Amino acid sequence: MTGPKASNRAGKERAARIVEVGAKAVTAREAVAECRITMTPEACDALVAGTPKGDPLEAAKVAGLMAAKRTPDLLPFCHPIAITGASLVLEPDVATGTIRVEARVRAADRTGVEMEALTAAAVAALSLYDTAKAFDRGAEITSLHLTSKSGGKSGHYRRQG
Repeated sequence: MTGPKASNRAGKERAARIVEVGAKAVTAREAVAECRITMTPEACDALVAGTPKGDPLEAAKVAGLMAAKRTPDLLPFCHPIAITGASLVLEPDVATGTIRVEARVRAADRTGVEMEALTAAAVAALSLYDTAKAFDRGAEITSLHLTSKSGGKSGHYRRQG
């Protein structure tokens, strides 16, 4: 085997590090990520209606917002960044048993907020699963992806399809 992976396996471990971004300009940045959680229509209806614990959709939004702020605590290569705003939109479709989760994160910093948006969407979906499992243990989280990003050296990105 040749290449970087071969040398790592041969005993030359590369030290983990956080990339230096100090020389980069502070710019306005935004990222949007989404995923879906699918369950039985009955389970989805129960989440939308609310439970004795409260409103699972609002709890999921709060969980996602908290996750965006804690991303560097979860992912070792992420920088702590100055988030200037974040929001989550949940779109339930009871007939199909699906809830689309969209997270939008904004910052003025030297590095992007893609990981914060992805983490927010994923954790919001996990929060929904936490409630849905009482009604449908087969609930499934799928299609986590970056929808768009703006700002920074690489500029704009919009997912096709």
